[in-house]
Amino acid sequence: MEVETVKGVDTMEFGAGDREERARREVSLVRLVFSCMVAGGVQYGWALQLSLLTPYVQTLGLPHALSSIMWLCGPIAGFLVQPTVGLWSDRCYSKFGRRRPFILVGCLLISTAVLIIGFSSDIGFALGDTKEHCSVYTGPRWKAAIVYVAGFWVLDLSNNAVQGPARALMADLAGPEKVNAANAIFCSWMAAGNILGYSSGASGKWHKWFPFLNTKACCAACANLKGAFLIAVIFLLCCVAVTLIVAQEEPLEKKPGMKEENTGFLDMLKDIFGAFKSLPPGMPYVLLVTAVTWLSWFPFILYDTDWMGREIYHGNPDGTAAERDAYDRGVREGAFGLLLNSVVLGISSFLIEPLCRKLTPRVVWVISNFSVFAAMAGISIVSKWSVDGYNGSIQQAINASPKVRAVALFIFTALGFPLAVLFSVPFAVTAQLAAKAGRGQGLCTGVLNIFIVLPQVIIALGAGPWDALFGKGNLPAFALAAAFAFICGFVGIFLLPKLSRSSFRSSSMAGMH
Repeated sequence: MEVETVKGVDTMEFGAGDREERARREVSLVRLVFSCMVAGGVQYGWALQLSLLTPYVQTLGLPHALSSIMWLCGPIAGFLVQPTVGLWSDRCYSKFGRRRPFILVGCLLISTAVLIIGFSSDIGFALGDTKEHCSVYTGPRWKAAIVYVAGFWVLDLSNNAVQGPARALMADLAGPEKVNAANAIFCSWMAAGNILGYSSGASGKWHKWFPFLNTKACCAACANLKGAFLIAVIFLLCCVAVTLIVAQEEPLEKKPGMKEENTGFLDMLKDIFGAFKSLPPGMPYVLLVTAVTWLSWFPFILYDTDWMGREIYHGNPDGTAAERDAYDRGVREGAFGLLLNSVVLGISSFLIEPLCRKLTPRVVWVISNFSVFAAMAGISIVSKWSVDGYNGSIQQAINASPKVRAVALFIFTALGFPLAVLFSVPFAVTAQLAAKAGRGQGLCTGVLNIFIVLPQVIIALGAGPWDALFGKGNLPAFALAAAFAFICGFVGIFLLPKLSRSSFRSSSMAGMH
């Protein structure tokens, strides 16, 4: 869920500069649409990852208190991989173009990681986890868990490796004249990928449609995940093929005698951390509010479908067959809620700019944080309501209370609007402050990214133990998230800089997951 930070390269310094400028002027809207298609393929896999993987790893034996730690890879990859790959792609002289080689290799690695995750139970079974059938075995499967976590980390690293070059390719093709349209197209593909991915995760029919996915080591829930990820691989490969064919990048040609800049990773980090010394006025407060905002959001990103399976459907991934079935139903219901969330996110992304022009970015950001507070507090209340109304009946667990389900789905859906704000306004505010101060926009965005990554690390390390400390499932993490969102709302009122309505530009928005 991070934005790339690269040192900009002026392509006009290279022999291909004139050709690129002509291509930008001539690029059609249709070509932009298909060139951005890879965003939909990558986001399809992200949606499956966000909705299914935290619940699934618990069925392999990883305790709930430790399941959040595997998400540490995302922040680490966002901090290290995206800037590095982005910088390398800026200076790539391949005859296939600057961005396309990295997009292709990254998508192939994503496909490999997805297959590893999907078949982790079968691999663990082959390595000797157990000889019992999955329908009767309820113990841990540590070899499968290790394979799964390894695949998960490769997937996160690969996703981050593709994001930077894919966004840079969009900007290369569009140029300043069409960057607004390109951003809208890119975000639309991401929304489409989310909708398709969450729809796939919400389906419980993959093991019926493709019965060969059921094995001695992989029963219905596992086979459903395997089927969804196999479709994700096919969809991603189709999307990347279209992007690579349609984009038609011009390779860079270095002028004779031109001196190359140092592109070392340490030099890049030096530039980013050096930016702390010359931040634009108001930027420290933006960083503070961004960090607290992510502290309030990341518990939901980690535990949304797990919450639906445990607190709403009263399931248990380590329990009896009936409890596991109830948990699986809840996870699929949570994926459906995220599907509705993505629809609202896609619609809201087109409303953020006019709202910021009318109310100012600061007011929109503050409203968003108070909306998150209301949602997280609502999740805590619904959890208490659901648990108190549960009498231990297996039938009640399988069906869940219709009223509780309806409220839970409403909260999932309503969070689409503040999520659209989270994915756009902080980056637009940063770009505006950097432009006003005449500072490097890329470096300021890099510093902002650090304050997105650090809260994710804190939550990934602390959310599971925090929940275990109180022994109340996911409720403690969501209650703490509500407190952070409430504090952040008031901090934003008093500390966020006052920015003009007219200078807010949709081209400053950054699409994220």
